[in-house]
Amino acid sequence: MQGLMMDYPLTLDRIVEHAGRLFPRNRIRSKLPDGGMHEYTYADLLCRSRRLAAALVGLGVEPGDRVGTFAWNHYQHLEMYFGIPGAGAVCHTLNIRLFPNQLAYIVNHAEDRVVFIDGSVLPLYEKVAGEVDCVEHYVLVNAARDIETRLPNVLHYEDLIDGVDDDFDWRSTDEQMAMGLCYTSGTTGDPKGALYSHRSMFLHTLGENQGTALGLTEADVVLAVVPQFHAMSWGLPFACTLAGAELIMPGPHLQPAPLAELIESYRVTVAAGVPSIWNGLYHELKTTPRDISCVRELVVGGSAMPRSLIEGYERDLGVNVLHAWGMTELSPLGTLSKLRREHQDLPAAEQWDVKARQGYPLGGVELRIVGEDGTVLPWDGETMGELQARGPWVIRSYFKRDPTPEHFTADGWFRTGDVATISPDGYMTITDRTKDLVKSGGEWISTVALESALMAHEQVLEAAVIAVPDEKWTERPLAVVVRTPEGDVSAEDLRTCLAVSFAKFEIPDQFVFVDELPKTSVGKFDKKVLRSCHAEGAL
Repeated sequence: MQGLMMDYPLTLDRIVEHAGRLFPRNRIRSKLPDGGMHEYTYADLLCRSRRLAAALVGLGVEPGDRVGTFAWNHYQHLEMYFGIPGAGAVCHTLNIRLFPNQLAYIVNHAEDRVVFIDGSVLPLYEKVAGEVDCVEHYVLVNAARDIETRLPNVLHYEDLIDGVDDDFDWRSTDEQMAMGLCYTSGTTGDPKGALYSHRSMFLHTLGENQGTALGLTEADVVLAVVPQFHAMSWGLPFACTLAGAELIMPGPHLQPAPLAELIESYRVTVAAGVPSIWNGLYHELKTTPRDISCVRELVVGGSAMPRSLIEGYERDLGVNVLHAWGMTELSPLGTLSKLRREHQDLPAAEQWDVKARQGYPLGGVELRIVGEDGTVLPWDGETMGELQARGPWVIRSYFKRDPTPEHFTADGWFRTGDVATISPDGYMTITDRTKDLVKSGGEWISTVALESALMAHEQVLEAAVIAVPDEKWTERPLAVVVRTPEGDVSAEDLRTCLAVSFAKFEIPDQFVFVDELPKTSVGKFDKKVLRSCHAEGAL
């Protein structure tokens, strides 16, 4: 027997229609390239998203066509998040920090028919335009009228939607239709595409707004620092719109000082970004104090935030840090490390230990850890295994690729490539990536744990640990360290620091001090580059 319930398509137009009707005066603010602020409402977003959808249909965009966006976080990009899927097409966010060969590969692989480009990053795209043969129209956003470009068939965004009737019937009629496409950063092999459906993103939005997750309401003011070209900005544009939360888009202004100004000026309650962003903001606030007491949750994801930085924010600045974990393949949110009832009376130091974990899964996400022989391992907080996930917003295959055992198990779980432990109460802790673990003399060494401990040193700004070949032990850890501007810490100082918490065999044999660490397009330490530099004798 089946239930007698309506079949209500979970499509994204429902979200923007909901916001336009219930929260028509709630505001969306964008910091423009020239530093000015643009402000409008959810009613405006609804109207302009409809017009954009109609304009795309007028350009000949068909259901299922991919439409690229090469842009910063701002209100026009938000309109693309709803207008492109509303036209029945797929919103394909292009990472502006990719190398040209990766960008060209992704545009061609996706077969984008239209690409929206911010004027400030037009020179970056023009480097690959000659290698792209699928794009029929380019639409420039926030670009000067007299801007010069070699791109063919160029339109300006406001011209495209100007005069278009907003009385548009959404083409997103089936919740299983594809709505978004994001490619992995491609640190190994070619980038791979995660193709999201309306249903998966709608459910991800509900999951993100659970009380045990972000729990956004219309009383919140959300600063989306995480770029819209990175895993759909972690779903924040959809979650904020559904909740009616006021949304602040920083545009290209991602430096610590302007972010601190936005938080203080607009009384931001929730801000989300990667650890490198919050590391810079912390040092900015220590030297130039601002009133950020308005922040109820500083959300951090993308890579592990050092416990020392969590402690610094909470002890020195009184800011509650919310650690999160996810992947492009999970739409992206998988876990959040909120304190539970049993943690409320713990001493502050023990609470920070909990917050430094990646957290427990959202309702809708299932996790397990698996050994090398395929055995499902216990949740005891100590046993390490490969982390695997499944759920309604987890991919079942990559775009234009058949599922392979490398990425998917025979019983339907996604292989994340992370190595983790899970505690008896469900808190997951990433110990490493499978490709980054150091196996020395048959023993596993976690580079993540070493990096976190190194960055707890007051004279260390950043640290990355890689495995390097060793004749005796097969592999040994090597630490690459960036000192703080005033720091003069030595290798021996760091060995002494690590000896408090690590066995002798776990401590790196070598410490290399550099001015800057290479990072991937999403702000993670690029260990592939570090390993290559070491192999070439450049470290």
